[in-house]
Amino acid sequence: MIKGLHHNAYRCRDSEETRGFYEDFLGLPLSHTLEIRETLSGRMTETLHTFYRLGDGSYLAFFEAPDMAFDFKRQHDYDLHIALEVDQTVLEKKFAEGKARGIETRGVSDHGFIHSIYFRDPNGYVIELTMKMPNHDQAMDPASNGARAKLDRWQAAKRQSATAG
Repeated sequence: MIKGLHHNAYRCRDSEETRGFYEDFLGLPLSHTLEIRETLSGRMTETLHTFYRLGDGSYLAFFEAPDMAFDFKRQHDYDLHIALEVDQTVLEKKFAEGKARGIETRGVSDHGFIHSIYFRDPNGYVIELTMKMPNHDQAMDPASNGARAKLDRWQAAKRQSATAG
């Protein structure tokens, strides 16, 4: 059985620039670094793997691998974003702090069951800070929210559109 998330890992341009955003701005402590000199396949590399601890004991992690090509681009919210849960006080504080620091800051978006604000990190990734609304747990309950039926309708509509086109 899967217990939970240990870490998600992403590429970064510069480990110190990334640390400044995640540790200094978001408050996630740098908890571990792993220098990789050789991959399991025997390829020599100069890679740094850094880990930032979240309040639940999981981590966001980054690889700085200058010897490996990677297309850093500004990600669209739908393509890639990292959503982190906060309370209302932190949401309001980070919104104001992001604006004051000149960080691209958007929001507040009301999604019905969460309120969210968005930042862009130094690597182009969208970081969402989200606050649960009182109806969150009910909205996320598949026993009553019709999630599977909505997915099935979506898939049927795609099949119908593909055969009509």
